[in-house]
Amino acid sequence: MYAIVEIAGQQFKVAKDQKLFVHRLKDNEGSSVSFGKVLLTDNDGKVIVGTPSVQGASVDAKVIKHVKGDKIIVFKKKRRKGYQVQNGHRQCFTLIQVESINA
Repeated sequence: MYAIVEIAGQQFKVAKDQKLFVHRLKDNEGSSVSFGKVLLTDNDGKVIVGTPSVQGASVDAKVIKHVKGDKIIVFKKKRRKGYQVQNGHRQCFTLIQVESINA
């Protein structure tokens, strides 16, 4: 069984006991979260597509930890002008583990 769920503005295909990185959530480490915007569910070939979401379906997950992603270097340059700017960025993520899919 799997589901397509919207978490923090992005769509993810999730299954039971799957771990995934999502954009930073405000919940504390170790707490449980529930996502109600389930767009599609598949239970052994029986597919239910929501319009826009499946009524009564939810995905329960547990927040494992908050982490930062790899550093990305942003470098801007304009040739022959002496303009150079180097900037770095690290995105904040939350590692969650899907505990159950309620459809």
